[in-house]
Amino acid sequence: MSLINTQVQPFKVNAYVNRGGKGEFIEVTDETLKGKWSVLIFMPAAFTFNCPTEIEDAAEHYAEFQKAGAEVYAVTTDTHFSHKVWHETSDAVGKAKFPLVGDPTHQLTNAFGVHIPEEGLALRGTFVINPDGVIKTMEVHSNEIARDVTETLRKLKAAQFTAAHPDQVCPAKWKEGEKTLTPSLDLVGKI
Repeated sequence: MSLINTQVQPFKVNAYVNRGGKGEFIEVTDETLKGKWSVLIFMPAAFTFNCPTEIEDAAEHYAEFQKAGAEVYAVTTDTHFSHKVWHETSDAVGKAKFPLVGDPTHQLTNAFGVHIPEEGLALRGTFVINPDGVIKTMEVHSNEIARDVTETLRKLKAAQFTAAHPDQVCPAKWKEGEKTLTPSLDLVGKI
């Protein structure tokens, strides 16, 4: 069963966040996600090879996510304590100003369908969640393939646009400000 257009299941986890040089542990729940757009970026584990490059990519685009009214959460199956050390020891991860969520009990990885039971790790999954806690986009792929967060940002903006304009759809490669389509019988076979 697809998770698209389903409500995020209740959860409670801990995260490490460092904004402006002040690190702290915070609690993140399903209620934390409500009231704003959220992007969950699952990755296998801290201290791996591809993961720091993805954290750095998200960090370099974090201001764009914030401008779009969204919070980013990077999730691994490690603890929030590991994430503190990871943030302090990796130049790439040290750029992150968004929460690094620990999921050692696999509560989130199981709920989002990205858990690898044989390894105790997560697949690379990306989820855009609307302010009501409903999953609007998901992408899951094999761990050797790192993501490009600009595509996640594009999907976020498309989801926001269609939420604000429910009579419109975004065509392939749509970017913010470009023309959308109004579905109608007149378009069938004309595009």
